Amino acid sequence: MKKRILLTSFDIWLDDQESNSSDDLLFEVTKLNSLPLDLNFLRLLPVDTGVASSLVMAKIEEFSPDYIICCGMAASRKKLSVEVGATCGETFLQTTIDLKQLLVGATVTDISEDCGKFVCEGLYYSVLDYLGQKKLSSHCVFVHVPVLNQENLMAILADFLLIINNLALL
Repeated sequence: MKKRILLTSFDIWLDDQESNSSDDLLFEVTKLNSLPLDLNFLRLLPVDTGVASSLVMAKIEEFSPDYIICCGMAASRKKLSVEVGATCGETFLQTTIDLKQLLVGATVTDISEDCGKFVCEGLYYSVLDYLGQKKLSSHCVFVHVPVLNQENLMAILADFLLIINNLALL
């Protein structure tokens, strides 16, 4: 049985942005037909924690994914960053996925303990909290994506595909 994976990305939030690298990366993944997985995309989420979280939760209910990969842009980073967890107030929620195992073979991806204090952390926390409260068997991870260009696109895409494939093997 194919693993069901939900992938999410955000829309732009600043007037001078032409695109959001998280969505650019998912667009590249949509072009590939060779992945032996059941992928479902929820792209261009609004940059609003409440609205984005509600849309992702509704998609989780509809699609019942095994895994959720939420993606967000991190313009100041040079590599992909897989986030350990997210904080809301004094509460820290951690992914249930073994990140070291997930990143075996990755060359341009780091494990990060800084999900930021913006909509990315809000969404990640909301999804982790939702999965825990509903006692769902789905697992979630958040990936920050640097700005993509011709020099880094192929390496970042390769690592992202590796992450997807490694999830399917967990």
